[in-house]
Amino acid sequence: MPELPAAVSGERREIDSAAGRLSYYAAAPQQKSDQRPLLLIHSMNASGSAYEMRPIHEHCREQRPVYTVDLPGFGFSERSDRVYSPRLMTDAVLAMVDEIRKIHGPGAIDAAALSLSAEFLARAAVERPDAFAHLALISPTGLSGKKKRLGPAGASRGQGWLYKTFTWSGWDDGVYGLLTRPGTIRYFLERTWGGKNIDEGLWAYDVLSTQQPGAKHAPFYFVSAFLFSADVNALYDQLRMPVWVSHGVKGDFVDYRGQVWYEDQPNWQFTVFQTGALPQFEAEDAFLTAFDRFLAGERP
Repeated sequence: MPELPAAVSGERREIDSAAGRLSYYAAAPQQKSDQRPLLLIHSMNASGSAYEMRPIHEHCREQRPVYTVDLPGFGFSERSDRVYSPRLMTDAVLAMVDEIRKIHGPGAIDAAALSLSAEFLARAAVERPDAFAHLALISPTGLSGKKKRLGPAGASRGQGWLYKTFTWSGWDDGVYGLLTRPGTIRYFLERTWGGKNIDEGLWAYDVLSTQQPGAKHAPFYFVSAFLFSADVNALYDQLRMPVWVSHGVKGDFVDYRGQVWYEDQPNWQFTVFQTGALPQFEAEDAFLTAFDRFLAGERP
């Protein structure tokens, strides 16, 4: 297996948690900062990685303490053969909150999550509202279609038959190999970008990450929808801290019709970028300016 390099700068640390062994990157300004710590959470996909949060991590580490986690099944965190669920991912987020507060004290932190991980962050914030000051949701799931998802609390949208099909012992390695071929990863990144001008560093890191031992386990739960929450909008409905949603208008992830459900909520704000689903790469300066303003309590 090729050795996996660090996804972002700073010190890589590990902790044992209810979600298993978690790896995270810690970085901070050279001068002591009085700004709140920031937790960054990458997305879920067949090649998800902390590299997806790299532009935000490298920018914010000059201003405040930043902690970027490898979620269970990804990066340097535990990739064992187990059930990967919204509960497991939420437990990982909460474990990181406890770790950060152990370092910095009991105050609330800021957090940002990408795509499907916005659902895990929202669940953590509902369960521990005192722990979060601001939530930034980048290209979040749960805002598509015409109807809210208000399913049973804690339930997923998983399809058991699909998971069994993907993981049948006769072909699971072959299916995973097809999902994570370099050309396939490039194809899906181009669909995420809405064009061919993807970030080559992200593509290269994703290729390496998908070749690590145990890398196939979490993605099979993702593609079988077991990581999607059936009650996502019930979670969003309960958020009372400031929430900033940012998303693009290109590529595969452009259905945000559900934005209207929250536009009249005083704690929700929205910014639309002329990008695909990763505005932190495509419109880095504009995105980071808006992100900084939101964390400072201003309108992006």
